[in-house]
Amino acid sequence: MVAASNPSAPHTPVLLRPILSAVAPVEGVWLDGTFGAGGYTRGFLEAGAARVIAVDRDPLAFEMAAEWAGDYGDRITMQQGVFSRMDEYAQDLDGVVLDLGVSSMQLDQAERGFSFMKDGPLDMRMSQDGPSAADLVNEAEEEIIANILFQYGEERASRRISKAIVRAREDTPITTTLELAKLVEGCLPRSKPGQSHPATRSFQALRIAVNNEYGELFQGLMAAERALKPGGKLAVVTFHSVEDRMVKRFLTARAGAGGNANRFAPALEQEAPQFTLKSRKAIGPDAQELDENPRSRSAKLRVATRTDAPSGEIDAKSIGMPMVRGI
Repeated sequence: MVAASNPSAPHTPVLLRPILSAVAPVEGVWLDGTFGAGGYTRGFLEAGAARVIAVDRDPLAFEMAAEWAGDYGDRITMQQGVFSRMDEYAQDLDGVVLDLGVSSMQLDQAERGFSFMKDGPLDMRMSQDGPSAADLVNEAEEEIIANILFQYGEERASRRISKAIVRAREDTPITTTLELAKLVEGCLPRSKPGQSHPATRSFQALRIAVNNEYGELFQGLMAAERALKPGGKLAVVTFHSVEDRMVKRFLTARAGAGGNANRFAPALEQEAPQFTLKSRKAIGPDAQELDENPRSRSAKLRVATRTDAPSGEIDAKSIGMPMVRGI
C-alpha cells in the first residue's frame, strides 16, 4: 500500500492516489517540479520511483524538508530553481509531476503575504526575491493593474478595484495584505454564505503576476516535453480554469488532436505527436478525497505519455495563455 502521506507532513498532497494509478507502474527517475512540502516526492518514492529530483523556487521548502529527506538518502536530489528549466536539471526522465496550487506552507505563513485572511507584508514572492506584490500595487499604472486583475484573476470589477488602489496609494502606500483585502472588499458586494472571499480573485491575479506563473507554466510544459524520455509520463494538477485550459490545449495540440478537417478547413500536414493522452477528460477528486482534503474540490488532473517524436515549438497564444503588456 502506498504511503500517501506522513504524519509530519504540513498538508495532504492533492489527487495523489489518482496520479499514482494513472501513471502506474511508478519506476525510474521522476521530477517533482513543485516540491513544496514534499507530499508528491514522498508518494512517488514510496510507490516505487528509484529517485526523485525535487525542484522548488522557494528555498524554505528545502529547509523544511531537512528533517525527513535524509531518510531517503540519495533517492532525493534537491534542486532550487523553476520547473520551466527542468530540462537543464535532467534528461530522459521517466516522469514529471506538477502541482500548480499554492503550497499550504506559504499560505499559512502570514509573513509571506499570500493570504488575505492573515495580516502580513504584501509580498507573494515564491522565490523571495525580485519585485513584490506591494511594488506592483504601488507602482504600476492603473490600466496595468486592471488588466492583471481581469486577465489573471477573471475579476469583473477589475477597473473599479484598480481605480480604488490608485486613489488609496496617493495618500499612503498599500503595504499589508489586510489593507489590500479591505480595499478590494469595499469595491464589491458583500459575499453570501458559502461564497469565496471578495479578495480571492484579486490576490490570485497579483500572485500570478508577481511570480510569472502563466509564463512558467507554458515554458514548463515545453521543458517537460524536452526532458521526458519516450514512454515518460507527464501529470499536471491545476486549480483554476485558466491553468487547466492551458494544459488541456497544450496536450491536445501536442497529441495531434487539434480538430478534424472539413471543406472549410482542410487538413494540414502535421508533425508527429509528442504526447498521447491518458484521457481527453480531466480527472477530479472522488468522494473520499473531498472528505479528507477539501482543498481538492477544484483540482483537475491531466496525464499524458511522451512519444518518441522530436520535441518542437508551439505559440503561447495558441494554448490560451493570458498576457498583460507592461509587466
